[in-house]
Amino acid sequence: MSHSNSFLTSTEEEAKEYQDRYKILYLVVGVATLLIVGRLWFLQIIQGQELREYSERNRVKEVKRPAPRGLILDREGRVLVDNLPGFEATISPQYATQLEKTAEAVSEVLDVSAKEIIAEVKTSRRRNGPFRDVRIKDNLTLEEVYRLKMLRWDHPGLKVNEVIVRHYPLKENGAQLFGYVSEISRQQIEKYNKQYQGKFIFEQGDIIGKQGLEEEWETLVRGTDGMYFVEVDARGREAVQENSQFLGLEPSPEVPGNNLILTIDKDIQQAAYQAMQRDDKIGPRIGGLVAILPNGEILAWVNTPSYDPNEFSTGISSKLWSRLINDPFKPLRNKIIQDHYPPGSIFKPIVALAALEEKVITANTKIFSPSQFKFGRRVYHNHSRTNYGEIPVTKALELSSNVFFYKMGISLGINKIAKYASALGIGHKTHIRLNNEVSGLIPTEEWKKEALGEEWQPGENLSNAIGQGFVLTTPLQMALAYSAIGTEGKLYKPMLVKKVISNQNTIVKTFESELVRDLSQPQEEGGTPLISVHSFKVVKKGLELVANGARGTARWWKIPGVKMAGKTGTVQVRSFSADQIYDKCLERPIHQRHHGWFVGYAPAENPLITVAVLAERSCAGSSGGAPVVRDVIQAFLKKYHPEKIIAPQPKPEIKSDPDNTENPESAENNDHSE
Repeated sequence: MSHSNSFLTSTEEEAKEYQDRYKILYLVVGVATLLIVGRLWFLQIIQGQELREYSERNRVKEVKRPAPRGLILDREGRVLVDNLPGFEATISPQYATQLEKTAEAVSEVLDVSAKEIIAEVKTSRRRNGPFRDVRIKDNLTLEEVYRLKMLRWDHPGLKVNEVIVRHYPLKENGAQLFGYVSEISRQQIEKYNKQYQGKFIFEQGDIIGKQGLEEEWETLVRGTDGMYFVEVDARGREAVQENSQFLGLEPSPEVPGNNLILTIDKDIQQAAYQAMQRDDKIGPRIGGLVAILPNGEILAWVNTPSYDPNEFSTGISSKLWSRLINDPFKPLRNKIIQDHYPPGSIFKPIVALAALEEKVITANTKIFSPSQFKFGRRVYHNHSRTNYGEIPVTKALELSSNVFFYKMGISLGINKIAKYASALGIGHKTHIRLNNEVSGLIPTEEWKKEALGEEWQPGENLSNAIGQGFVLTTPLQMALAYSAIGTEGKLYKPMLVKKVISNQNTIVKTFESELVRDLSQPQEEGGTPLISVHSFKVVKKGLELVANGARGTARWWKIPGVKMAGKTGTVQVRSFSADQIYDKCLERPIHQRHHGWFVGYAPAENPLITVAVLAERSCAGSSGGAPVVRDVIQAFLKKYHPEKIIAPQPKPEIKSDPDNTENPESAENNDHSE
């Protein structure tokens, strides 16, 4: 046999040499076969049911159903904030395999730029991952819903969802009180999950309360979200499914949040908003208004200018947001508690109480009150050029004489003034259940030393005694202080919520008015002064003369049949030279105009309501704030005590008097520091 084909032959010895190797191969094949068969048996027999369920679950999508937030109702059960059904369009990045085509198609229906849609989806995918749906547009019309539902079969990832839209029927009226809702931010997720651990789990896309009552009462107003399951195909589209149960997965229904019953009266709230929109020479007021009952219950809460919180519920545009935050009159701020201001002459009744209690004066003491007063090297001016002569404290309040109270400031000193102001709550938080309340400031000699590193100067007693200088307060503080004066000592904590009730109409919580202190009774708190009923009555008489006296600074704004009491105040926003001080305020640029205050209550003898108004840039309290307060008090009395109001009589012809404050049109010219 030739060498070339020798490899085709084998000897018996060579066959024996490979025999053991075949056995190893057979063994390996056998073991592998056993492993495969065993694994298949384990998967099919032992884990068959479990894996079948797992496979089925891959076609089932878990969907969270947000619970409706609780309603916010007024004291009579009328809706102030509620919920409306709505629709939104979303795109799921996970399934959007034809994003450009989908964006073009959606753009034609929703009138939203295709480039914007693509950018939003890509940004969300990068920031939040592919599984979070991207909201394209809220508050869809029925036509948009129909057209999108036709499109979604050809565009994977496009969905139309039913949603609950928070609705604010009063729109701009009360927006800063009610607040608004919007999507939770990444920072808030971490914060809220720690804060409400064990009660709520917050996720990206959740809607939460922001600002006002919506934020403060989030845990009670927020409901418990439900969960249901839908069958989806390979493209993420939901299939029609009649059964609400998949493989033992029980859906959990959503539970609506609790409802809040407020102390607010919707009628008075609307009257207050209309009063702030007053159509006169000054025009709509810029500022804040709060109306309270003697026990601290708040009837109305208005800030102007304002915003429509419905814009936030449906997704506010960047253009509108920019306009709101750049508005010089700050429509987003809750001016009633969030901003503090010098009180001007509405601070004088508090100084009067201090002077009476410290025996600086009596009710009959007369103080010489000319049109100006020199102290040291400086001349301090009255709000008019008139020499009032010798006048008692009641007349000083009626005329709003600066010189009278300059002299009280000199005699009392800032520390004694601060003692009585603090007792009435000025310069301290009221602890109302709303966020962002500021405390204001009542200065003392010690405060100035610690805060500014300077000694208190005697001349500073004069400016602070008429509510200028360092004194800062809020409209809510002043309303509560005047209510305490009207009730002769009873200072209450402000109250906004009367009850919390469940969606089944069962009472969850109730709240009662809380008396902070009665200043006419001995106090347990060290340093809190006792103020006699007699001193309160003297000051109340002066406040009654402001609105009803022959030369009262608010005498034009009477209510037929009911005597209103109160005090005007005008706050300089900048200093003026002696030759400019009596110039017409309304002829100045708006940023140079004075703020106007008025705090009033009625009836004068036994108050049923107190209203505080700060009217920024209105030039005078007599023309800027007083008519607004009058309108609100009149609306309250017409509703609750119509028997007290009599038919108005024809108005007499108005003539001017020597101090040029006979009518509100001329009062603006002179009220520069009232």
